[in-house]
Amino acid sequence: MRRVLATAGHVDHGKSTLVRALTGRDPDRLSEERDRGLTIELGYAWTRLPGGAELAFVDVPGHQRFVGTMLSGLGPAPAVVFVVAADQGWQAQSSEHLAAVQALGITDGLLVITRCDLADDDRIAAVRGEAGRRLTEAGLDVAAVEVSAAKGVGLDDVRTALADLATRLPEPDPAAAVRLWSDRAFSVSGAGTVVTGTLGAGTIRTGDRLLLLDHGVTREVTVRGLHSQDEARESVGPVSRTAVNLRRVDGVGRSAVLLTPDAWELAPIVDVQLTEVPTTSQNPRVLQGSKGGRGAQGARDLKKMRVPEQATLHVGSVDVPVHVRPLGDDLARLSASVDLPWRVGDRAILRDPGSRRLWSVRVLDVDPLPLVRRGAARLRAEALGQADPDRTASLGVARLSARLAERVEVLDRLGLPPPPDAVRQGDWWVDPLAREAWRVRLVAVLRAEHESDPLSAGVPLHEAGRHLLLPDHLPDDFGVALVRALVPDTGLTITDGRVHDPTAAGLGHAEAGVAALEERLRATPFVAPERGDLDDLGLGPAELAAAARLGRLLRLPDDVVLLPSGPAHAMRLLAGLEQPFTLSAARQALGTTRRVAVPLLEHLDSRGWTRRVDGSLREVVR
Repeated sequence: MRRVLATAGHVDHGKSTLVRALTGRDPDRLSEERDRGLTIELGYAWTRLPGGAELAFVDVPGHQRFVGTMLSGLGPAPAVVFVVAADQGWQAQSSEHLAAVQALGITDGLLVITRCDLADDDRIAAVRGEAGRRLTEAGLDVAAVEVSAAKGVGLDDVRTALADLATRLPEPDPAAAVRLWSDRAFSVSGAGTVVTGTLGAGTIRTGDRLLLLDHGVTREVTVRGLHSQDEARESVGPVSRTAVNLRRVDGVGRSAVLLTPDAWELAPIVDVQLTEVPTTSQNPRVLQGSKGGRGAQGARDLKKMRVPEQATLHVGSVDVPVHVRPLGDDLARLSASVDLPWRVGDRAILRDPGSRRLWSVRVLDVDPLPLVRRGAARLRAEALGQADPDRTASLGVARLSARLAERVEVLDRLGLPPPPDAVRQGDWWVDPLAREAWRVRLVAVLRAEHESDPLSAGVPLHEAGRHLLLPDHLPDDFGVALVRALVPDTGLTITDGRVHDPTAAGLGHAEAGVAALEERLRATPFVAPERGDLDDLGLGPAELAAAARLGRLLRLPDDVVLLPSGPAHAMRLLAGLEQPFTLSAARQALGTTRRVAVPLLEHLDSRGWTRRVDGSLREVVR
């Protein structure tokens, strides 16, 4: 069993001293940190607990100037070791660190009262009581232990409590997709770039091809080597502190993230639920949060709560500036300038660096459609307000109803199950209400087409798809596939790439001309009318095409028009000729001209009824 915990607590309360005493390793790597006795960068150390569990610590700085660094270490951790010094008690940064823990949804950990050698029993009890109360109010139901790390007193109790904590933490999925937030990146001479982070789920193996996302830019990378706890490994599973050596990669920033390809949705914009997390002892306030969504009033609520238009989003080990657009009630749209890897339900922190106020972020939708129409924000808030943030199925319904259709692979990347009533269409899930609306519209489009032009052959598939007025994010090929899927439920038919209504077929004003031509051809089946004769009958290309589509006439090249029974009639006559036969013999047997005989024989060849013997002879295929 392997686990990773992050420390938290006010500056100079003994976090690093506790980690050093438990592990025998100094988490302060920089000489400046040792000289000043102040943690500046994230530190790492590990140990083996009673019972055999391997435990690694991410030691975070406690000073208020390094809150961003603290959040980058706290973000990927599943639980926290919260440190409060007995001689100083609860302090300002204790509150800010607790607010961050609460905002990230961390609900398990251990409370450690340190420096107990510097306080009497009454003072220790008072500090333990106040700290325990504050953590309980923040949703952390944790055990508490007392220690004097500098003197080695109480360390066994801490180890026992940590072993209990490691045992009760949820078992991570080693087969899950990898999302390794980098909290440190550096180069090793002769080895290349190394990225370190906390692997919370999934497994990384040497030789794996991963996606590196750094400042919004993606590139494929290969894992050259792996280290965990100072040991080279062929694979590393969760939960582990991991160093990943990347092959032929330069210039990787601390804000990079390593991902399983095609397993996460990369987007700069998310719709979220915000919950303010005060850095005092008062209870957290959901921003006027009612499920219904109140549109403009909700936007005023956010302004009243002084949610800034510009803030810093902390997700994983990354912090990026974002623009905050209120939607309604406790809902907002966060827009960054770079892509980030998301799944619905992700937790993050929104922070105002000026006021140091924090909001817990719960991701409800990723890469949402633009809000371009008047009232779009209100409608979006109403849709999200009806969804249950704690149920991904409900959020899937909200997303599908907003986008009307979504690729199966996108819902998979977002971690969303398909809505229970969604319709599967190829590689897409389709909202059932939208599908019904598109079906009704398709029928109306075809009805209007046939009413305006009774001779119409229908509407081409791609044009019919455009008539459905699909959202811009849906590609043209989706429209064609959708029309094909809708046709069986409409009574329509697809013929030669066109959608038409077979019940609306008719010849209208061309009926008399076609009937006259049929009568003429029944008397002389192979004396096809000339173009002028067809014009006299009022039969142009559109009329002839309609008659052919209805099976009334057969059109051959060069304006040759016969009855549909003409080819079969011709075969009976040609079969009586001496085989093989010439074009001249066929023309005489049919009683027609070369203008008719040539395309008719080519038509018979194409159907496999006749075949060429050489350049001048044919024979009937028996």
